[in-house]
Amino acid sequence: MPELEVKGKKLRLDEDGFLQDWEEWDEEVAEALAKDTRFSPAPIELTEEHWKIIRYLRDYFLKYGVAPPVRMLVKHAKKEIGKHADLQYIYKLFPQGPAKDACRIAGLPKPTGCV
Repeated sequence: MPELEVKGKKLRLDEDGFLQDWEEWDEEVAEALAKDTRFSPAPIELTEEHWKIIRYLRDYFLKYGVAPPVRMLVKHAKKEIGKHADLQYIYKLFPQGPAKDACRIAGLPKPTGCV
């Protein structure tokens, strides 16, 4: 089972790089997950636009216990980032998509639906 070391603490990951315990997440963990190229073709340098998506995913998950549907994520992105923030733009921020990259970096459990 893969691990990620952050601040001297070893965090367990699943085979796709998702945290085994989403409550161990913090912003430093997100930065480490974004830079970990074992689970993505290239490191992701997190910008404020990334953080707006990540925070929304976390807030939604904490409220409902699941990741939001893609349609809601795009609606939020357009509101918070700008009208240009469509699904294609989210894929520019998170090249493997909202489920594989964004949810993983946000520390959420691996989505089972169509995020």
